[in-house]
Amino acid sequence: MTEFIPYGRQDIGAADIQAVINVLQSDFLTQGPAVPAFETAVANYCGARYAFAANSATSALHIACLALGVGPGDLVWTSPITFVASANCALYCGATVDFVDIDPRTYNLSVTALAEKLQAAERSGRLPKVVIPVHLCGQSCEMAAIHALSEQYGFKIIEDASHAIGGKYRDQPIGNCRYSDITVFSFHPVKIITTAEGGMALTNDAELAEKLALLRSHGITRDPSQMTHQADGPWYYQQIALGYNYRMTDIQAALGLSQLSRLEQFVKNRHHLAARYDSSLSALPVGIPWQHPDNYSALHLYPITVPDNIRLTVFEGLRAAGIGVNVHYIPVHLQPYYRKLGFQPGDFPEAERYYRAAISLPLYATLTEANQDRVVAALSEQLQ
Repeated sequence: MTEFIPYGRQDIGAADIQAVINVLQSDFLTQGPAVPAFETAVANYCGARYAFAANSATSALHIACLALGVGPGDLVWTSPITFVASANCALYCGATVDFVDIDPRTYNLSVTALAEKLQAAERSGRLPKVVIPVHLCGQSCEMAAIHALSEQYGFKIIEDASHAIGGKYRDQPIGNCRYSDITVFSFHPVKIITTAEGGMALTNDAELAEKLALLRSHGITRDPSQMTHQADGPWYYQQIALGYNYRMTDIQAALGLSQLSRLEQFVKNRHHLAARYDSSLSALPVGIPWQHPDNYSALHLYPITVPDNIRLTVFEGLRAAGIGVNVHYIPVHLQPYYRKLGFQPGDFPEAERYYRAAISLPLYATLTEANQDRVVAALSEQLQ
């Protein structure tokens, strides 16, 4: 039977398994020492002051919006080429979502389109409160330019770096929050490192850090300095905000901390495989991912583009050959829920053009060169 090659998969080693076993044999399965240890390790790796682990990147995006005061009457802008969570997180807060079209080279949110949309929004008196750039496939958006626009127009920035831990922007780790208020990572199994389900929000702002800590754990504090009156006793806590149960467990954090030790090797392996794809596909009639010179991508995904009139045929042919290709992503504004909000085909033409042609090829740290060659051969056959 021909081996099925998925588009992405985790790499769980003996050390990862032992780290989880150690927690299972300890006194703490949920809120023990592994969660803060993982948070500290990621913050130190990225060069951020604070990090807060959550049970998913979606949860981290939600509390990031709440920490920045997003609510009814506010506007939040993001990219249409992303997973729906990048937009849904603002709707959870009662805000209105809009999108900014993508750059046709990087597939990230276009700085040019953002600047033009901001100019129009300023004239109409309806500027966004928050912009959420999405680092698609692990490649950072042009954050310095986006940050400059934020200073001009007064919006806050959440980097949706769900794809991008281990990547760099201008030779600095993604996640350092130099050009944003909050950065969010995902640790889903197909991402660069995994905690099974899980995410993290990072910030350099002490006030935002305090809010993120409260919001991910029911709005409850045991800190006497945050309480309305003196504690009744050592057992005492207060709910001082409406928060959520978005906490990560020690089991998950132990896995993440173990995985973090191999992060750079995972990304290095992905770069080796991406370079092989670049070379192998150069003679085929496909578009290959373009990398901005300011970036060192984490290379979560490797999307190619094919003529849109044959995309479905190529996709189905690859799946039939045991190649687990996928498409990332269906433009969010074309989803039925968002169509009900008033979005229409044609609203974001570059995003729609990309979607009609995109196919994500398998890419993960343990993909063998032999299996990668099989992917290329199957693709070549479909394009004949």
